[in-house]
Amino acid sequence: MTVRLDDLPLRDDLRGMTPYGAPQAALPVALNVNENTHPVPAEVADDILDAIARALRDVNRYPDREFTPLREAFATYLGHGLSPEQIWAANGSNEVLQHILQAFGGPGRTAMGFAPTYSMYPILTRATGARWVAGEREHDFTLSAGSAAAQVREQRPDIVFLCAPNNPTGTPLRLDVIEAVYDATDGVVIVDEAYEEFAPRDEPSALSLLPGRPRLVVSRTMSKAFAFAGARVGYLAADPAFVDALRLVRLPYHLSALTQAAATAALGHADTMLAMVDEIVAQRDRISATVAALGYTAHESWTNFVLFGGVDDPAATWKALYDRGVLIRDVGIPHHLRVSAGTADETTAFLDALASIGSRA
Repeated sequence: MTVRLDDLPLRDDLRGMTPYGAPQAALPVALNVNENTHPVPAEVADDILDAIARALRDVNRYPDREFTPLREAFATYLGHGLSPEQIWAANGSNEVLQHILQAFGGPGRTAMGFAPTYSMYPILTRATGARWVAGEREHDFTLSAGSAAAQVREQRPDIVFLCAPNNPTGTPLRLDVIEAVYDATDGVVIVDEAYEEFAPRDEPSALSLLPGRPRLVVSRTMSKAFAFAGARVGYLAADPAFVDALRLVRLPYHLSALTQAAATAALGHADTMLAMVDEIVAQRDRISATVAALGYTAHESWTNFVLFGGVDDPAATWKALYDRGVLIRDVGIPHHLRVSAGTADETTAFLDALASIGSRA
């Protein structure tokens, strides 16, 4: 007899949910999941391999539970006077966010974000037993301080997610919005800066707001700018007391010795690893300009992707691009599609394919 999911004694609040997942296909040009499509530079890869080889000598032992060298490396990279005691890390930023929800969310509590935003926020919220509340953005996907604070005061959530810049729209988020939301709640405010390295260099990070705000946390990832998606390393900065709270819910030895070694080695080459950011930004801006010239609407983006609107039939356009060997993402926003900025050749392949479709299909 074939057993279905509904036949199992699953939690009632998980019934009907679907797992997160983007389409995977072995196409020549994959620009659908906001990866950094540039490989890790050879000299950096050699150092990472050496670090992993050294870690393997003691792999029979449990790893450093406090991942001290890695936290020191993250504190140095982030600057802003941060100490290692203010740093936390886990297997991708999703696990970092999960730890926060486990510690500060859970049954009887609520988490709030402003839709459209990162689709894992509600999934993580519900999976940890909390209730998800979706706030609203303006028609151009921006979020003002007054509107955001008013919505937070009305809903009174225990946790607020602010994606800065926002995924899947690429929209910038100004510091005044973060300040207003923090002042409007007694709960935790998470600023997800997964794409911060792609923002203009002269724009301040939410890290500058941490002093004096013990309920504020800034989350980052190595997946994007550091081309480390396959290594699964995310991290955050917050008050040391906030970090202590996360120790209550993390699994023992949750970061493997090999992960710690690889990430620490990569951070030692931060300048080299980030050198490709400027090239990716150039390709992002090239995409924005060209899709606009083709008659679509390119939304402002401070990330490594572009959301473009004016697509009459997103499913048909997505399939037409797929048939031409290019994979992008339908994120469920009516008349919109999203494409990651890749290498110059990948960007050319996408733009040529889009132009060859001949109309806003």
